[in-house]
Amino acid sequence: MRGRGHREDVGAADAASAPHVPVLLAEVLTALAPKPGGRYLDGTFGAGGYARAILDAAPDAKLLALDRDPTAITGGADLVAAMAGRLTLAQARFGELAEEAERFQMTPLDGVVLDIGVSSMQIDQAERGFSFRFDGPLDMRMSGEGRSAADLVNEAEEGMLANIFYHYGEERRSRAVARAVVEARRKVPLTTTKQLADLVAGIVWAEPGAAHPATRVFQALRIAVNDELGELVAALHAAESVLAPGGRLVVVTFHSLEDRIVKQFFSERSGRAPAGSRHAPVVDVAQPTFSLVNRGPIAAGEAETRANPRARSAKLRAVERNAAPPREPEPDLVALAGIPAPQPRRRP
Repeated sequence: MRGRGHREDVGAADAASAPHVPVLLAEVLTALAPKPGGRYLDGTFGAGGYARAILDAAPDAKLLALDRDPTAITGGADLVAAMAGRLTLAQARFGELAEEAERFQMTPLDGVVLDIGVSSMQIDQAERGFSFRFDGPLDMRMSGEGRSAADLVNEAEEGMLANIFYHYGEERRSRAVARAVVEARRKVPLTTTKQLADLVAGIVWAEPGAAHPATRVFQALRIAVNDELGELVAALHAAESVLAPGGRLVVVTFHSLEDRIVKQFFSERSGRAPAGSRHAPVVDVAQPTFSLVNRGPIAAGEAETRANPRARSAKLRAVERNAAPPREPEPDLVALAGIPAPQPRRRP
């Protein structure tokens, strides 16, 4: 099972006592409402917590589960065998869910669930480079491919780093941290999580008991390295295109950037055209493609947050597909949600 987000400030003891617990599991099942014989897609398989629960709740249902992390695919082999043909695992990004659903002849889908963020399994493995609690290579690549966090901090321009730390991590001292990174890498490349965490801790002050000073910087780098916001936008549009009428899209997010994008998409796709008058004629507004399952976000209860501290920041939103044709993707949903999207680039 799994928990997601980037909450390392829960402390090593708390993290060890609640490893890999799927957040908001009962609420996800209620919102998804899996039915016997249905076809479902889990875009963030992790350790299979949601996948197992969905298949247990819906006899004869089939589920396609995706994960960009090859270790998750390998680790899910036993669950695939146990489900006797009802579960298919594929290594892919959740932004590719429409193509994968078509490839495995799973369309139209009766439900899609997305649990956004880094898994606790990834955080707890020092060699993956996601954590400032363990010293390891500064990597952060979920798929193990492409540019690493070390490449980014050692090659990106100071202004670009500052923008990433500010917009993706909401780090108020982003410029000072970026300046310190550039100065440090002139002497020696930053290649380990400890190097970066120690550097940030010397710039960002935190009150006793508060989150580690490097929390926001690590979050920002992880989002940039894996293009997490871009993948989320792609997944929302993809789900709209492959869900059957009555099918549900359930998304669990762990920080405000993700939640703002999901909220913007759900609001825009479920809105109604305003009534016209002689002062304000009817405007041609695109037909809604979803209706809201719950009006506002659902958060974890007190008992769950006590048992699983990583659930503290989780928010669940859900919508139900109608029969309207899918719309054209928004040109830049990230920007529409009020989030600038700095793109890291190599130094010349």
